[in-house]
Amino acid sequence: MCGIVGYIGNKPAAPILLDGLEKLEYRGYDSSGIAVINGHDIDVSKAKGRLQVLREKTNNGKDVIGTTGIGHTRWATHGEPSDVNAHPHLSQSGRFAVVHNGIIENYISLREKLIEKGFEFVSETDTEVLAHLFEYYYKGDIMDAMIKVINRVEGSYALGVLCSDYPDSFIAVRKASPLIIGLGNDENFIASDVTAILKHTRNIYYIEDEEIVVLKRDEVKVYNSDREEIKKDVFTVDWDISAAEKGGYEHFMIKEIEEQPKAVRATISPRIKDGKIVLDDVKLTREDIKNINKIYIVACGSAYHVGVVGKYVIEKMCRIPVETQIASEFRYCDPIVTPRDLVIVISQSGETADTLEALKVAKNRGARILSIVNVVGSAIANASDDVIYTWAGPEIAVATTKAYSTQLAVVYMLAIYMAERLGNITGGQYKKYIKDLEALPELIAETIKNKDQLAYLASRFYNCKSIFFIGRNLDYAVSLEGSLKLKEISYIHSEAYAAGELKHGTISLIEDGTLVIALASGNELFDKTVSNIKEVVSRGAVVMSVTTKERSMTGIADHVIHVPVTNDIFLPSLTVVPLQIFSYYVAAEKGCDIDKPRNLAKSVTVE
Repeated sequence: MCGIVGYIGNKPAAPILLDGLEKLEYRGYDSSGIAVINGHDIDVSKAKGRLQVLREKTNNGKDVIGTTGIGHTRWATHGEPSDVNAHPHLSQSGRFAVVHNGIIENYISLREKLIEKGFEFVSETDTEVLAHLFEYYYKGDIMDAMIKVINRVEGSYALGVLCSDYPDSFIAVRKASPLIIGLGNDENFIASDVTAILKHTRNIYYIEDEEIVVLKRDEVKVYNSDREEIKKDVFTVDWDISAAEKGGYEHFMIKEIEEQPKAVRATISPRIKDGKIVLDDVKLTREDIKNINKIYIVACGSAYHVGVVGKYVIEKMCRIPVETQIASEFRYCDPIVTPRDLVIVISQSGETADTLEALKVAKNRGARILSIVNVVGSAIANASDDVIYTWAGPEIAVATTKAYSTQLAVVYMLAIYMAERLGNITGGQYKKYIKDLEALPELIAETIKNKDQLAYLASRFYNCKSIFFIGRNLDYAVSLEGSLKLKEISYIHSEAYAAGELKHGTISLIEDGTLVIALASGNELFDKTVSNIKEVVSRGAVVMSVTTKERSMTGIADHVIHVPVTNDIFLPSLTVVPLQIFSYYVAAEKGCDIDKPRNLAKSVTVE
């Protein structure tokens, strides 16, 4: 959600800023802008719509002169998308320019105070308050002004701030919103995501909440709010820039679908040593696991759907009660969490606002926090007691695919790891789980080979007004994700239902020609799901089923997609793949903006 990039060096800043913003387009946005110090003035250019509009407006940045600047892609929260509401925002005198990701929760009271002091506002945004606050508190010392501003505002923020009195430096800060520092040769950067600056440097600082960064061409210094300098460790990004590029694919989403075997292998393989699951970053002892009273899985969106799978798998294998909750609900439901509870937090970015706040609630009540994240050094990772990184590499498409699959792989490993320590599985069962786990990448690759069949089915059904997904147990959990994928990128109304619930009201929605996608992969409940399929067929539904190769759906479903056979607990890693591919091709048939669907952002860093 929103994107920030900043540059200081010896090269023209504007083209670098525009290129960086282009790499952040996947996060979602509706307007963009840049601000560059031109001598002792700040030159601002902004535009509603796609970044190409700003490129044309600035002649690809050539018309904006200067070597120090900040840029932003905005996803509207306060005020409609417009040139005026786009960032950067200038202070009244034009001395300060500010870009901001996040939400200033007390902006109304601050705005009223500033108006009383004679400040005039031109936008509807909360961010303009920050620009005027800098001017209000500035007495010649930019660091002093920054400290006063962050002490006054409430909410979340990542800020990049230019001051025309400091043409050879700029300043940045973060709180509960992602921001990294890029370290180059005679040039330095800020960005909300490493993909924006990977073309220029692989060396970065991860900064913590309320750490203030002063960037110059030849140095970067980090301070706390007491103005004490903090020494930071340099982290080197080890994945190749090609991982964040399309590489000949039409869309990032299909590229990332096809990257799933490699990504899942990268998640699993380093953690299996001598036939054992080794989770080096997890300090849970055998005794700790035995003393767990309850497990909560807390997440949003697709990560929440991973948690639904996790509930079934962990309860079955570990016999520990598990409750999966949406992070935004967990935070406000006054959860009954104790020091004997384990809270598993799942987030691709490690910066998801609702998830981070839910984590804090659980931690304040004494629970142990184990996070599953993709981004090293992210806020959720830093706030956790134990971290398992998915190592999925960059995921650019807004609709997640490989992040979901790698999170699933981590959940499986964690369940097996705990079950073995609890003595709930025999040595022979443990070896079989490991063998099946190691086979998953090849089975996912085999499943992807069905894409031609799925492309054909998409061409048949892309005009549907509503599509329903049904399944039981793990199949129901995967149905939730399949339905979300379809909604996200094709804008077709779809719903997922536990198949056994159909007769309790939902079946009234089925009419002639309604497409029902039925997952029937598990051995225990296959026959039950077949009965539910027959119920919808008798009411006129057209059924597309997803099942394993050992099952026959002849005379039951109209169209059948087969996945390989594996242990039932691992089937979600296979059954989700046809749903991802089908959604992709439906959206392609409809001409949708697949990688950047309307109204959505990749990283949701505001509540």
